[in-house]
Amino acid sequence: MSELPKSELPKSQLIDAFNRKITYMRISVTDRCNLRCVYCVPSCGTISNLPSNELLTFDEMLRIVKVAAKMGLTKIRITGGEPLVRRGVVDFIAAVNRVDGIRDIAMTTNGVLLKQYAQALKKAGLKRLNISLDTFDPKKFMQITKGDCFDRVWEGILEAERVGFNPIKINVVPSKGCNDDELVDFAKLTLTKPFQVRFIEFMPVDDWEVWKKNFISKGEMMEKIEAALGKLEPVNEKDQSGPAKNYRLHGAPGVVGFISAISEHFCDTCNRIRLGADGRIKQCLFSESYIDFRTPLRNGCEDAEVERLLCAVMETKPEAHNININAESQKLLHSMTQIGG
Repeated sequence: MSELPKSELPKSQLIDAFNRKITYMRISVTDRCNLRCVYCVPSCGTISNLPSNELLTFDEMLRIVKVAAKMGLTKIRITGGEPLVRRGVVDFIAAVNRVDGIRDIAMTTNGVLLKQYAQALKKAGLKRLNISLDTFDPKKFMQITKGDCFDRVWEGILEAERVGFNPIKINVVPSKGCNDDELVDFAKLTLTKPFQVRFIEFMPVDDWEVWKKNFISKGEMMEKIEAALGKLEPVNEKDQSGPAKNYRLHGAPGVVGFISAISEHFCDTCNRIRLGADGRIKQCLFSESYIDFRTPLRNGCEDAEVERLLCAVMETKPEAHNININAESQKLLHSMTQIGG
């Protein structure tokens, strides 16, 4: 059989060594944030932000997206730090929205600046919003985030609803002795609003023993909610590629979801990679390895080299993370503001 001309050779695809099709890239556009949440920032309270010249430019990020889209990427999530603190992010979203093959653009935000940006984000082509909110108590909000801005966040959520974002997902990280007494209150929100309230298991950041003490599993959360509000019925969904397992309280317009990366990991269906603000792609949130894209891009590489590097990411993506709350070995994440969550 004769060889195909190079122009007719099949394009490389984003399929890893375990035959998982990678269609989703999280892009951290900045490592800076306007809050200092206790589950993101180390207990020492110090984070070394990258110099601006070490951050990928939006043009560099867009180039990676364009190559990846030709290889099968369809979904982008914009993260940080806090993505809305980086000037130009709305124009970047509009540019990503014009890339052939990209069908879904979402953002995770703390909501502090959302009220002023919601309309522009919608116009730029952002499809969905995830908003981090761990308490309804303004004083507790300040303790968790070190920011006195609960009202601004809630106003941002309502503004996002007003301009037509649907679904709106509220991300809650429960922690024992901190906000676990509000699990039922958050679940009740789905009885009156068409929101998706998603409880995310606390990740092991900074201090292993503190994490083990504060960790609450999906099973414990469900037990508390059902004891107060009744049965959580599983939601049958066409798209099961997301990490959340969704449920609905009887008659509720909204949904209660659980992301159980620790107690019931979903590594076998993982479809994502993470591009950091520093230009490194991490194959897994818990992986210590990465592949550097910034240096080749700034050395003037061709798109073929970007494609080769993406193929290398596929070849080195691990089968699963190895976090185990009962393990003797300790595997801690670095600051979540630097990883992009």
